[in-house]
Amino acid sequence: MPLLHDKVLLVSGGTQGVGAGVARAAAREGAPVAVSGRRREPGEELVAELRAAGAEALFVPADVADVAQARASVAAVVEAFGRIDCLVNAAGLTSRGTLLDTTPELFDAHVAINLRAPFFLMQAAVRDMLGRGAPGTIVNVISSSELGGQPYLAPYVAAKAGLAGLTRNAAHAHRFDRVRINGLDIGWTDTEGEDATQRRFHDADDGWREQAAQRLPMGKLGQVDEIADFVVLLLSERSGVVTGSVIDWDQNVFGGLD
Repeated sequence: MPLLHDKVLLVSGGTQGVGAGVARAAAREGAPVAVSGRRREPGEELVAELRAAGAEALFVPADVADVAQARASVAAVVEAFGRIDCLVNAAGLTSRGTLLDTTPELFDAHVAINLRAPFFLMQAAVRDMLGRGAPGTIVNVISSSELGGQPYLAPYVAAKAGLAGLTRNAAHAHRFDRVRINGLDIGWTDTEGEDATQRRFHDADDGWREQAAQRLPMGKLGQVDEIADFVVLLLSERSGVVTGSVIDWDQNVFGGLD
């Protein structure tokens, strides 16, 4: 039996990067998959790919920084499939800012996407699960930077640290409802968005991945397909009773010093 057989999944930020990887992995494991995002073209292309492979799939256009659109994306999934069993919050903003140069507008943008959106997406999903008296699973894609991070990620770290705390709080609140909620603190990952970020903010050239890999313990950046498989495991019954865990998915050991 596939790990997510007939489990309806919504992936926010599912049109690229880790979110798209999760959508593909979940579809392979039997889930009807909905992906939300702001860009229609890549979203519809991904849905067409999933359908061609035999999966049920839906694109939901949504800017989750807008609470109404975030809530509406869950409603669209329930309308299309009758319920929502699993949620992955993968939408994220990684624009740079330090403590000294971050504007209120940049800070608010990070909170809107990296913290407020997951809050209200979880709220809507859990309400459907409770309304049906059904179990469910949620995975929040966080970041190892929430443990401290780089100076140029101040608003990002603030929002992601909040998401880590929210993950534990929501998991504790709904454990007797059989809704399991976990988070993944992912490290430096090879995605389209990271490539754009490195070029925009760090003047990176075409060889930045190879240069970065040479400095990392395992000799490579984190890979989307590996993260996606781990997320699917956490969504599935194979992860047992685990809830309220924020797991370090990184090749650095936090707290370890050389």
